[in-house]
Amino acid sequence: MESFTKVQLNDWQLSLLTAAAFGTDVQIASSRELTAGFFNTAYDLELSDGRSVILKVAPDPETETLSYEKDIMRAEVEALRLVRAAGGVPVPEVYSYDDSLQLVPCPYFFMEKIEGQPYNEVKESLTEEQRYSIEYELGQYQRRINAIEGPAFGLFGKESDGSGLTWRETFRSMLLNLLQDAVRLGARLPAEQQEIEQVLELYLPALDEVTQPRLVHWDLWNGNIFVRDGVIVSIIDWERAMWGDVLLEYYFRHFESSAAFYEGYGSAFASRNEGLRKQLYDLYLDLIMLIECYSRQYKDENHVNWAHDNLAESWKRFSALVL
Repeated sequence: MESFTKVQLNDWQLSLLTAAAFGTDVQIASSRELTAGFFNTAYDLELSDGRSVILKVAPDPETETLSYEKDIMRAEVEALRLVRAAGGVPVPEVYSYDDSLQLVPCPYFFMEKIEGQPYNEVKESLTEEQRYSIEYELGQYQRRINAIEGPAFGLFGKESDGSGLTWRETFRSMLLNLLQDAVRLGARLPAEQQEIEQVLELYLPALDEVTQPRLVHWDLWNGNIFVRDGVIVSIIDWERAMWGDVLLEYYFRHFESSAAFYEGYGSAFASRNEGLRKQLYDLYLDLIMLIECYSRQYKDENHVNWAHDNLAESWKRFSALVL
């Protein structure tokens, strides 16, 4: 999708970055921009030594973004390396990462190209049995990801200040930062900020049950699952990884309802407390999807209108729930 955050590189810049990563004797045989993403720019490069690689380029550090999106490319690289080292979950190999801003004014990294297709692009063409198998497998991978324990709650890759914040305190800060983003960007919300904050406070005690920071991908929707021949071959786009509550994961959101995923994960998460946390994280994601329309300056009016309508319905469900 066309987005204000995306950086365009010319052929000379692509060649410069490739030479820095793989050596001056390696040339670009062909290049193609991948347009499916919403935030970073990505290029599919065929190299003269026969390798196929993906180059991801972050927005210029001065570009208007949401608060939590600052320096998230470094988080993606570190998360990919951590998960790959842990084993048991298919992720692409990172070849090189550069955030020096010396060659181009943006962080970037090269990674392995995965031969497969995004699940969202092929899901409707698959049989019910094939979809069940893939989503069951996803549940298993999701549990392995969430089994990785972290040192402190918060966004992945961010330096801990040593304050030992609880998950309730951490997530409350994330919510308030997001609402401040909405004010700064002039986003139109379904209620006044003060009213939203008051209702949110009613949900926050449910977070006290979460005491162990777990690795959360957070953006594991069907577009970030690559499949081939009916199996998952890679999980990509880790820039929003965090240490938090496993129920933040996308397949627990109101957009999905997959019995296969829950079976593969091995838990139904059906308690009242877990239900409240899911409701809270639903609203958090729906807020982000609306507010980011303002920072990224999307030109697709249909998407912007959908984001407004989706948040309005989410707020109606959220605020009507009797605690």
